[in-house]
Amino acid sequence: MEQQVYVGVDLGGTSIKVGLCNEQGKLLLTDEGPTGTEHGADVVLENIAQYVRKLVAESDYTWDQVAGIGAGIAGFMDISEGFVKLSPNLGWRNVPVKKILEEKLGKSVKIDNDANVAALGEAWVGAGAGIPNIVCYTLGTGVGGGIIIRGRIYQGFSGMAGELGHMAIVPDLEAIDCGCGKKGCLETVSSATGIIRMAKEAVERGESTSLALVENIMAKDVFDAAKTGDETALRIINRAALYLGKSMATVSVILNPQRFIVGGGVSKAGDILFDAIRKHYREHTQVTAQEGVDIVPAVLGNDAGVVGAAGLNLRG
Repeated sequence: MEQQVYVGVDLGGTSIKVGLCNEQGKLLLTDEGPTGTEHGADVVLENIAQYVRKLVAESDYTWDQVAGIGAGIAGFMDISEGFVKLSPNLGWRNVPVKKILEEKLGKSVKIDNDANVAALGEAWVGAGAGIPNIVCYTLGTGVGGGIIIRGRIYQGFSGMAGELGHMAIVPDLEAIDCGCGKKGCLETVSSATGIIRMAKEAVERGESTSLALVENIMAKDVFDAAKTGDETALRIINRAALYLGKSMATVSVILNPQRFIVGGGVSKAGDILFDAIRKHYREHTQVTAQEGVDIVPAVLGNDAGVVGAAGLNLRG
C-alpha cells in the first residue's frame, strides 16, 4: 500500500500557508501565497484549492496518496458542520468552508480554530509529543489557546473550549474593555497588544523609563528594556506573567494538564517571561495540582498551524 499523506492549511488574513505531512507528522513540504481577502470568500477558497494542488504536484507524492486535508482558521465556527460562523480577520460570516473545499478538491476536509490546530501540532510532534494532556497558549496580537486531552483537541459543547484569552481574570478595578465585548480578559494584559498598551500608558504618565525614547513601541522593545533592568518594563512584564500564571492555576484545578506550552511571538522573549510565569503559577496553584506540571515554550514556530491542520484527519 502506498504511503498516505495529509495536507494542512494555515489560513491567515494576509497569507495562506500549506504543508504536506506524512502519517507520523513529519513536515515534508510547504508553500504559501497571498490570501486575497479583499476579493471575498469564494476567491480565498479557490486560492486554497490551487495552493493545495500545486503543493502536491511539486511533491514526491500523487494526488491519490492524499488521504485528507485540514484547515486552521481564526474565528468562531461550527466545527462538526464545517462552517465558519464569524472570522473578523477574513471578514467572513457563515461560510461553508468544508463543503466548498470538498467540492473543489474531492477529498475529506476538516476545519478548526487556528489556535486549536497549533496546539494539535505541538501535541503531535512538538513540545507536547508523547504527553496526552496539554494546554497551549498562543501569545500574539491576542491570546489564543488550545486544549488537548488524550491526544485529541477538546472543543467543548459549541466549539468555544480553549478560548483562554477571554478568561475574565483581571480584577474589576483594573479591568479594561476587551475586543470580545467583555472586560478584564487575559488578552487585555498578556498579549502583545496589552503589553504595548501598558508601556504607552506608562510613558504618557511620565514614568522614568527608556521606553520614552522609543518612537513606535513594540512588545519586543518592552522585553529588551526589561532585560536591561528598566523598572517600568519589568513591572509590565511581571503583570502580563502574573495573569498568565493565575489563569494556568485555574486551568490546573479544572483540567490538571501535565504540560503548558506557550507559543506565539511574545513567547520568544525567553526566560525573562517564562521564569515569571512559572513563579506566579507556583504561587497561585494548589500544591497537588502543580506536582509534575511544567511550563515550556512551543518548538514548531510558524509550522505548528500547518502540521496541526494536517493532523486533523488523524487526531482531530
